[in-house]
Amino acid sequence: MSYLVLARKWRPKRFSELVGQEHVVKALSNALETGRVHHAFLFTGTRGVGKTTIARIFAKSLNCERGTSADPCGECASCREILARGDSLDVHEIDGASNRKIENARELIETIRYAPQRDRFRIAIIDEVHMLTTEAFNALLKTLEEPPPHARFLLASTELHRIPATIVSRCQRFHFRALSAAEIADQLERVSAAEEIRIESGAVRLLA
Repeated sequence: MSYLVLARKWRPKRFSELVGQEHVVKALSNALETGRVHHAFLFTGTRGVGKTTIARIFAKSLNCERGTSADPCGECASCREILARGDSLDVHEIDGASNRKIENARELIETIRYAPQRDRFRIAIIDEVHMLTTEAFNALLKTLEEPPPHARFLLASTELHRIPATIVSRCQRFHFRALSAAEIADQLERVSAAEEIRIESGAVRLLA
């Protein structure tokens, strides 16, 4: 088996594994349980707090073969493909920094317009969405205003101020807080124990 770096191995795969974003997890879980899921979400906050990770978990929750749930199975084809990134038929993840032009936005919008090939929803995950050009944002706005019933948009950004107010107003927004040193230290200790790595408490605090 090929080596998997710890950052990828320990990246949360379920809501219950996330650290420090309980307010976001609770709101998204309630939406899933009640069936009142907005068509567009905007996740904002500094780097490394879980924005893209939550987007992928939420996408799994929406499209899991065993039904819409805050606790997706993680084993069906849909869940596994979303986790693998790029393999899913109906979940399209792009990086706004390298797909920022209007041509890229139009291509994504055209794809989202069609009904899902297999899953419940067609989902677009756009990371670093603030990097899109003005023309790309204008093209995206029309679809956010009048989305197809099967479409869901999950946008993530580290720079909220660079996103047009018209886009922000069409999304349900969640701000992710930075983790405290104590939360980081606790997670480092859990990972160290599971990986059988000996580490002194002082080293854990220094790393945190």
